[in-house]
Amino acid sequence: MIGNHARKAGAAAALAASAAMLGAAQPAHAAGALRFIDCRLEHPLRLNSVEARCAAFPVAENPAAPLGARIALRVALVPALDQRSRAAPLFILAGGPGQSAIDLYVSVAPAFTDIHRSHDIVLVDQRGTGASAPLNCDYPDDWSGAADALALVRRATRACLAKFGPRVRFYTTSAAVSDLDAVRRAMGYRRIDLYGASYGTRVAIEYMRRYPAAVHAAILDGVVDPARPIGPSTPLDGERALALIVARCEETRDCAQAFPELAQELAALRRTFGPGIVPVTLDDPASGARLTLPFSRTVLAASLRFLSYCSAESALLPLLVHQAAAGRLAPIAAQALIMSRRIGDQLASGMQNSVICSEDAPFFGKEAIDRSRLAATYQGTDQLDAFEQICRIWPRGSVDADLHAPLHSDIPTLLLAGEDDPVTPPGAARAVALGLSRHRLLVVAGEGHGQLATGCMPRLMAQFLRIDAPERIDTACLAAHRPAPFFLRPTGPAP
Repeated sequence: MIGNHARKAGAAAALAASAAMLGAAQPAHAAGALRFIDCRLEHPLRLNSVEARCAAFPVAENPAAPLGARIALRVALVPALDQRSRAAPLFILAGGPGQSAIDLYVSVAPAFTDIHRSHDIVLVDQRGTGASAPLNCDYPDDWSGAADALALVRRATRACLAKFGPRVRFYTTSAAVSDLDAVRRAMGYRRIDLYGASYGTRVAIEYMRRYPAAVHAAILDGVVDPARPIGPSTPLDGERALALIVARCEETRDCAQAFPELAQELAALRRTFGPGIVPVTLDDPASGARLTLPFSRTVLAASLRFLSYCSAESALLPLLVHQAAAGRLAPIAAQALIMSRRIGDQLASGMQNSVICSEDAPFFGKEAIDRSRLAATYQGTDQLDAFEQICRIWPRGSVDADLHAPLHSDIPTLLLAGEDDPVTPPGAARAVALGLSRHRLLVVAGEGHGQLATGCMPRLMAQFLRIDAPERIDTACLAAHRPAPFFLRPTGPAP
């Protein structure tokens, strides 16, 4: 989810939201210095809910001014089913940057079923996300690829900054890691387990670096290499993933027979929608209302990127490319709308700005960025250009001096990577693994970003946390795993 842009916030709003969430009539439960009240955590799309205990935890907004203004962190505890278990609690760290840990958990709770049997699940909405003083901005989707797109980005950035002011500089990974340990201590936990997804792996790695004695074990899923800033390599990683998906179709008999010219059709689309823009009329995937969308390189790039994120989405890619090459652009355009809205609703883009502009953009100049090479990818330099414009405006916060240093640790660590990941490729996990003396790296063939719910992975994660020995995990079940089969027609894959 790294690098996407998407609500209104403030400390008072966060405190009010927390109070409403808690529900004054509910019974209270103590956990260390925090008092929890029974609550239900609701899926972002209201598809399901999870019974939990919730609390509002106040912290200094400016870590350097502990007596100054305070914000409330939204904390949720899902107690272990086995009340006699003495296993370390699992703290879940969401991605983005900008995603709520609570929203993430409720969306994928079944994947944690095995772990939840013996582990408390602790969810802390990182400062700036969810109901923890969220920094929600409004960045309009510009699908036209117009020449003034960066002007729109600058205007939206200034409008967001006017809403929150210079305090946005306090919403960095370094501050979030301090918050996380304060919650751990307040709950009375001596050691914890960590699960970090995507950008959440940066938070996990920084926590492992600063508080190694407090970590029992860590799972890093879709690993961000601390030595590399987020942004400059994303178009190249996306190009690599797209090529792997096309190659997998060509190597799969049914897909190759259904779409024998997939590579050529994709290349033709990319040539057409460089300068070309075609109006496309379709039914809005949410409302059903008819709308007309200018189909441009921007829409094509968004479609290809979102379709590359996981095998369930990439299963549609050959069919949608084939339809688009034949002039039927509405299906692939609808996919771009669905995914961009879903991700936009999940991310607090102001918090994302605070992280990227403080921790990554200052290092863009230190990277050997070949803009001509980036421009040749289907994503081009759009995202990098947008972040450079945003970060000229957005206040920069302080970060730990060693944030981008390699991690050297003996904490048992399980690293998960998808072979076709378009944003955190396996090479990043391999780079991080070099500094870990007790680790296991699992690369899942044909999969994209995030392995949490892939095949038998939930069982392997539970096994890892239970035996505390990465080398002894029995991964035989992964040999039978296959990515989602390609759709050969709109009704689905071959029987």
